[in-house]
Amino acid sequence: MLKLGKKLRELRRAENLTQEQLAAKLNISRVNYTRYETGAVRPDYETVILLADFYEISLDELFDRKQK
Repeated sequence: MLKLGKKLRELRRAENLTQEQLAAKLNISRVNYTRYETGAVRPDYETVILLADFYEISLDELFDRKQK
């Protein structure tokens, strides 16, 4: 789970967004988004898709899965 949080932080910083700015764009609370980045809470399925769509990446990329 921590791996996803690190990836989310990396993607957000690459876009030069604060947690609050990104949470507003995704229409979720900043507190919940912060919990995703720290690994305290796992995002639900809908939020995972929302994040992948926002960054225009696949779910495999979001979860940092390598193709075999």
